Amino acid sequence: MNSKKDDTVKEPDLEYTNHSYADYLTWQMREVVELIRGKIFKKAAAAPGRIHQKISGALFLRLGNFLRGEKCQIYSAPFDVRFPEKSKADTRIHNVVQPDICVICDTEKLDERGCIGAPDLIVEILSPGNSKVELKFKFNLYESNGVHEYWIIHPETQDLLIYSLVDGKYVPSRLFTSGDVVESTVLKGFTLDLEEFFGDME
Repeated sequence: MNSKKDDTVKEPDLEYTNHSYADYLTWQMREVVELIRGKIFKKAAAAPGRIHQKISGALFLRLGNFLRGEKCQIYSAPFDVRFPEKSKADTRIHNVVQPDICVICDTEKLDERGCIGAPDLIVEILSPGNSKVELKFKFNLYESNGVHEYWIIHPETQDLLIYSLVDGKYVPSRLFTSGDVVESTVLKGFTLDLEEFFGDME
């Protein structure tokens, strides 16, 4: 996680579009950053809001309990997910993100630095500072790299949209909201009652 101040590396060139994971490892900045198509995207300098964290924690616990004893593993941010293209070499990887929650069922993709390759499920919880990144850039990144299921949760409106990968393209669900019970197509048997789940998010 790049959150410490470093006197050697001040501010990398935010307009440069060919940064690699090797570069990313040298950045110890105040802000958390992600790398998409070689370009730096800063997350908000302040910590995520309380409701964002409550939603993340509650969903992480539910998924974790569901996956207990299973081969799939669950991780929450800060946790680096690298998407290699032609090579797994640090200098050739140009996409590194920190999803709010991700589930990886192929444990061969896990190493000491995080995950290298597409998780099976990614959950992003929107906040005012990163909605554009989640909705546009990460959508394209996750789709093109084969993330099977992508959840987008909007805390303010308490709704959920799920993109499922079908023949290499994301197919959106309808917008789920209070009263709906959501089922995962990747984690067979996992359901989430949104009225009950969001009812505790005050």
